[in-house]
Formats: sequence, structure tokens, C-alpha cells
Amino acid sequence: MDEQQNSKKTLIGVVSSNKMNKTVVVTVNRRLKHPIYGKYISKHKKYMAHDPDGSCGLGDTILIEESRPISKHKRWVVKDILEKAI
Repeated sequence: MDEQQNSKKTLIGVVSSNKMNKTVVVTVNRRLKHPIYGKYISKHKKYMAHDPDGSCGLGDTILIEESRPISKHKRWVVKDILEKAI
């Protein structure tokens, strides 16, 4: 019972902006099925994530993890870069 499990949420998204200092804007796309009609709908949401190294580039696919509030809008941290853009 002494072990704490890592219950932080993780999301995979694409960097849509890296113009801020130590911050990237990540667009997360998801598909969900309409409850009545059964048609698949694409939804997206933008998250601001903390990038301390400034290593993320525009179009990179990254993994973000929730964290404590860093600023007014930042509650996510870049965990890993999965795929670099060309």
C-alpha cells in the first residue's frame, strides 16, 4: 500500500504553435460516435503545455501529461516527442 500509482492523464496531439517561450499549443483530435445516429464525429481541443527545453517544433506529434497549474492556462507538461515533423 506504500506505492503510489501514476494516475495522471496523458494525451497525444500535434503541436500547432511554438511561438511562446517554454510553451507549446497542442491540438488533440478525437473521434466519437454519435449516440443516436451512429455517425463518427471529429472533435478537437487545444491545450497549452510546458516545454522547458523548447525542443518541440511545429507539426511534431507529442505526448503530454497533466500536472499542477503552471500558469493561468498551462496544466500540461510535454512528456515525450513521439514523431518529429519533416
